[in-house]
Amino acid sequence: MRTATAAGPGRIGWALADSWTMTRRELAHWARQPVQPAVALVFPVMLLLMFNYLVGGGRGVDGDNTAFLVPGMLALTMTFGLEGTMLAVTQDLAKGVIDRFRSMPMASGAVLVGRSAADMLQSVAALAVMTGVGHALGWRWHHGPEAAVAAFGLLLLLRFAMLWIGIHLAMVAGRPEMVQAVQILVWPVGFLSNVFASPESMPGRLGAVVEWNPMSATATAVRDLFGNPGGTGESWAAEHAGLLAVLWPLALIAVFFPLAVGRFARLSR
Repeated sequence: MRTATAAGPGRIGWALADSWTMTRRELAHWARQPVQPAVALVFPVMLLLMFNYLVGGGRGVDGDNTAFLVPGMLALTMTFGLEGTMLAVTQDLAKGVIDRFRSMPMASGAVLVGRSAADMLQSVAALAVMTGVGHALGWRWHHGPEAAVAAFGLLLLLRFAMLWIGIHLAMVAGRPEMVQAVQILVWPVGFLSNVFASPESMPGRLGAVVEWNPMSATATAVRDLFGNPGGTGESWAAEHAGLLAVLWPLALIAVFFPLAVGRFARLSR
């Protein structure tokens, strides 16, 4: 039985153990219900193949369209797929699972930490799959392993920010049937970006909005790190995409992480 109440190594150890237990619970769900994580891995691959072969070259792009498209699709993959996390949270809420967890002698934030850890593991798998498919299509990075690691780090940072937005919106929605209505809000963020076309090819005001999209900042930054074409933008946002690729996710985390944690703390009050 746990007796540690003061902050210290013992309490931190219990919190980590509880969080790992909740992470293993989510991984066990994948093993029992593999269709949903499989779809989450296959869907962005289908988008990549469709836009690369069926839709054609991106507007305003100088050079190989595949080299432009793949980094953008990696960023888009980090934005999509949140419905799985949102659905899992709302199902636990609807079934009273979270209330039962909160009544147990476990760290109060372990449920959210376990959920986020499982999501990040799936995101790593999604990046690996998309990178492999991109490589098969002829895409390459050109700036060495350090730059590639930095690029993948920025992609996962974006995912971590989007994850906490999804967790918060799931607790606001409260019911699984509301997830689709809330998740559709992600689509404008994904497509109102420079994933498929350069902002310079768009009308002035629309192009400016696209350049300041957090996902556009990440896509531009990872293209630079990979040494892939990224358009010829001369705006402040385009020239400082690397900085914005860090600041935007940190700002989103600073807003939605405490909102999600606070909402979770009020669930049983």
